[in-house]
Amino acid sequence: MHIAVIGLSHRTAPVEVRERLSITDETLPGSLRSLMAVQEVQEASILSTCNRLEIYTLLRQADAGIAAMVRFLSDHSGLPTTELKPHLFDLHHAEAIDHLLRVAAGLDSLVLGEGQILAQVKKMARLGQEHKSTGPILGRLLNQAVSTGKRVRSETKLGKGAVSISSAAVELAQLKCAQERGTQHPVGLGEEAVAVVGCGRMGRLLVQHLAAKGCTALTLVNRTTARAEALARDFPQLAIRCVGLEQLDEELRRASMVFTSTAATTPMLTRSRLERVAPIRRLKLFDIGVPRNVTADVAAVDGVAAYDVDDLEEVVARNRLARQATARVAEALLRQDAEDFLVWWDGLEAVPVLNRLRRTMDELREQELLKALSRMGPDLSAREKNVVEALSKGIINKVLHGPVTRLRGPMERQKRLEQLQVVCELFDLDQSETS
Repeated sequence: MHIAVIGLSHRTAPVEVRERLSITDETLPGSLRSLMAVQEVQEASILSTCNRLEIYTLLRQADAGIAAMVRFLSDHSGLPTTELKPHLFDLHHAEAIDHLLRVAAGLDSLVLGEGQILAQVKKMARLGQEHKSTGPILGRLLNQAVSTGKRVRSETKLGKGAVSISSAAVELAQLKCAQERGTQHPVGLGEEAVAVVGCGRMGRLLVQHLAAKGCTALTLVNRTTARAEALARDFPQLAIRCVGLEQLDEELRRASMVFTSTAATTPMLTRSRLERVAPIRRLKLFDIGVPRNVTADVAAVDGVAAYDVDDLEEVVARNRLARQATARVAEALLRQDAEDFLVWWDGLEAVPVLNRLRRTMDELREQELLKALSRMGPDLSAREKNVVEALSKGIINKVLHGPVTRLRGPMERQKRLEQLQVVCELFDLDQSETS
């Protein structure tokens, strides 16, 4: 068995490549079925966010399994492997485990300490269970990752403050407004005509952070106005207009700043649309959707500036320096949790031998129990028979407890293998049955 992760992220691929590999909630069940149909794959789980697509697997054989994953990603994205491979990374065993824990803790995020990623890892674990693509190994690893993510946030200050893609987008908007006014200091957004397109989780966070940065009024644009109105009720301090997507052109014409965060799989804001709308003022577009909601060529329209998730680096670099010390503390916690999982993983080597040892001992116990009961005669009551049987099981459990605990505990691999060999020889275990 071999734990591996293959994928890409904001560190290895631009947004135009990441959006080609994005897996939506609707397509995820089919993707998991495709992965589990691969002969080399024993367990699989998918993490798909705006900044990464990662496939965590338990493989029968590493090289063949990774090659199959590359073919899957190529087929899914429509990109030939020659174009795709330069953007992919693959990590194995201890490195794969360490990477997942770093991701869950927010240490590998574009925005260091980002809070949303932990919820996404939880979702990955839940969907793996629901679709029966994860088993005892990946299931335990994903649960460990969630636990580690929670621990990092509770025992360090890494998760405190405005650390999310949405907050970074709002900070980028402040920075761009400041640069227009000839200053490098963030400015309030109270004078901007703001529209937010999309009322999902990211949209809610955008509204929350816009309010915190001085925005007093905005327009929510959503496919269903009822959902926009429900979101608006949670922010009574803001003057919020709610309109349907059919009024998006009107909002583009009057707005000075538009944030998009929809789950649409094709862009809704294109160069031709912006040229037709002809905004009446300078318009800044901030797109945090992946796949993108805004095409790259809209920046060619006079008076329009467009930014996507890759442009957030301008903002997050400033936050990263301030959080480095806290990140080092979090790294120490990660190492400890990763070592604990590896101890458990290494102990699995002992399980086949220990299972065979227990079966052998149980067979002997049952043979001797039958002999003892036959000698005690037919007058033995059912209660007395149960007591004798419980005694025999208790003795076996006590005898095996020490060896089982030691053979599954922390130990150098070679030493464990040597001790397992000794157990097989001492108890005459058939090693062909322990694999």
